[in-house]
Amino acid sequence: MNSTVEPLGDDELMLTVAEVARQLRVSKMTVYRWVHSGEIGASRFGNIYRIPHSAVHKYRESHRIPNQREGK
Repeated sequence: MNSTVEPLGDDELMLTVAEVARQLRVSKMTVYRWVHSGEIGASRFGNIYRIPHSAVHKYRESHRIPNQREGK
């Protein structure tokens, strides 16, 4: 199963829930929970969710644990 990521007109990559789950190494249900709680932005097309790559990047950065050396 080879999934592809389609760019939109503004070149924003939209990812499926499965692709985000694979990237972040969590379950698809976890990604759905994040979407429903508003922790990560998504668009819904019928019953399919698409998550902008920028939203995934923003989520990863906001949950990053600072390096202990950076804090000293």
